[in-house]
Amino acid sequence: MPNYKRARYGTTFFFTVVTFERNKLFNDIGIIDVFREIVRDVKTQHPFDIDAWVVLPEHMHCLWTLPDGDMDYSRRWSMLKRKFTQRWDSIRTAYPPGDAHTTVSRIKRREGSVWQRRFWEHQIRDERDYRHHCDYIHYNPVKHGLVNAPVEWPYSTFHRFVQNGLYEKDWGACDMISFPEHIGKE
Repeated sequence: MPNYKRARYGTTFFFTVVTFERNKLFNDIGIIDVFREIVRDVKTQHPFDIDAWVVLPEHMHCLWTLPDGDMDYSRRWSMLKRKFTQRWDSIRTAYPPGDAHTTVSRIKRREGSVWQRRFWEHQIRDERDYRHHCDYIHYNPVKHGLVNAPVEWPYSTFHRFVQNGLYEKDWGACDMISFPEHIGKE
């Protein structure tokens, strides 16, 4: 069993964030690079540790540890979504998102057609919960039929985990992995 980094339980959170109407915005490495740049920018303003992350075409899962005494993950997500949406507005002609349905509610809330309104969050309770969520994150491309093994998916911290000896390179390649019911709300 891997020896996972010890999370600071209480300040470590699992997130699921989905694109508007599950548009496949993250099918292009250029778009993913823009998002990575925005994450780095937000981290300089409001620090957090990225414990695990996977970006799929229409959603992402991640595990963050916030600084002690700072539980404001909503501000960070708001900044990430807003900055990406602003950048998206300037590059969308090359990557059309499909038909976005602008509603009175979306206009009132100043929402665009990039992100689903909310996100799912779960506060990590203990080491077992942390381990299950890391595994879920890294297995997710296999779960969605995008690859046959986590190592085949390039947009994931799985490769860092292998490099750090937390997973074998072939982890998740042969076996169907199951997770507790509360893990992986999408």
